Amino acid sequence: MAESNEKPAVLAVAGPTATGKTALGVELALRLGGEIISADSMQIYRGLDIGTAKVTPAEMRGVPHHGLDILPPEAAFSVADFTAMAGRLTEEIASRGRLPILVGGTGLYIQSFLYGVRFAEEKAPDGLRRQLADELAARGPAALYAELQAADPEAAAAIHPNNHLRVLRALEHYRATGRRLSEQKAASLPPERPYRALVLGLDFPAREQLYRRIDARVDRMLEQGLLEEARMVYDRRASCRTAAQAIGYKEFFPYFAGEDSLAHCTEQLKQASRRYAKRQLTWFRHMDGVVWLDAGAPDLAAQALRLAEAFLQKG
Repeated sequence: MAESNEKPAVLAVAGPTATGKTALGVELALRLGGEIISADSMQIYRGLDIGTAKVTPAEMRGVPHHGLDILPPEAAFSVADFTAMAGRLTEEIASRGRLPILVGGTGLYIQSFLYGVRFAEEKAPDGLRRQLADELAARGPAALYAELQAADPEAAAAIHPNNHLRVLRALEHYRATGRRLSEQKAASLPPERPYRALVLGLDFPAREQLYRRIDARVDRMLEQGLLEEARMVYDRRASCRTAAQAIGYKEFFPYFAGEDSLAHCTEQLKQASRRYAKRQLTWFRHMDGVVWLDAGAPDLAAQALRLAEAFLQKG
């Protein structure tokens, strides 16, 4: 139908951590006249650079990047905030005759934006968030996660039990509205998606290859000063609640507290990163239309460019 071709074209480079999304996104932007919108839930924060594997100025190669370093670590930022920001940026980039390219591993952000999920403004009753935080302290995280599993099994399945912030948010939504997050999501999908999108997914044929890259990346991060960054988060953990829950920082808290060795905490981070990569892969494999590429292929950039050019020509 002709009307579908009138939708803005959006390219996305997605997949698990340590697959080379940043480099491929930059290469495609250079070849296609694109600008990059970061789709990473932690790279929006200033000062959290090493632990989030934030793109460096040298790696940008002159390509404009949006959605980086826009908030202090104390600020909250939701998927609704992201979809609003990405929608505004996509419009601005397209108006300049440039191609918007989403790059990142936060599947919820990419899917919600490309599917056009509408987020209703639902204000929780006063005191509910504080009440839930008090319950977390009194009853423990396992009890609240079990409550979420009973109330909204689908939401619970998508949230790690240790991600207390997201568990509390899901419970807050359920208690405030009486509706499951999954029900809200189904009701919030538009009849037609707002963008014409090509999603390129990066992965390795052998899982061990991905895990080796993750382990090597953690070692590099430590050489680059990850420990100092994690110490900053630890010292400000009461106010930087989102960062304090993030992989790359919380694993070192026992070391700073004198309760564990640096070597063991480093191994815990590698393990947590591998598990996170598995969850990312599961998420993206459930998204329809993702075109998967071998992240280790010598002609990866050429393959991706051919696919992107064919996609753009269809418009």
